[in-house]
Amino acid sequence: MVESKFYKKKQPQSNNNLKNYIRTVITKILLTIILTLILLIGFKTSLDFKSNFNKYVYNTSLPFTDFKELYDKYFLGTKEDENTKEVFNEELVYSDINMYEDGARLTVKSNYLVKALDSGIVVFIGDKDKYGKTVIVQQMNGTDVFYGNVNSSVNMYDYIEKGSLIGETIDTNLYLAFQKEGKFVDYKEYLK
Repeated sequence: MVESKFYKKKQPQSNNNLKNYIRTVITKILLTIILTLILLIGFKTSLDFKSNFNKYVYNTSLPFTDFKELYDKYFLGTKEDENTKEVFNEELVYSDINMYEDGARLTVKSNYLVKALDSGIVVFIGDKDKYGKTVIVQQMNGTDVFYGNVNSSVNMYDYIEKGSLIGETIDTNLYLAFQKEGKFVDYKEYLK
């Protein structure tokens, strides 16, 4: 029989290749099952796993600003525009400051326009006990700032620049509180 260079006789497949493939698949499945069981046993023996999980998921604020930084860095590649200017040129103006609850009460002019102390994302708009109508901004540095007694002019999840208008005070009191990693911190570090 003459063999053509275009036609080659097929050799029968070896059963060893099939056996090796099946052995590899079974090994991967068993390793996955073993790792899953180890993780489940580890979580079950952890006495505080459920409470720690609930504490982290339900009581810790999600750092939207971290996601914004990553998004800007890798997807938008934004650079600061040299023509960008702050909305207000003035600093925070108040006539008196007193400690109040977890933050400070500032005495300001009636219907005072409240500006953002730093860039961030609006994560809460609503009523808070003892602060009244409140806007919470999660700043790019990870600090949550509570602006209390304010009629909001922003929306949830708005990204606001430093100096942007947050809202207008309802009367002559502006309440500010600063929270980092779920704990209130001294306002004096932020109001200098």
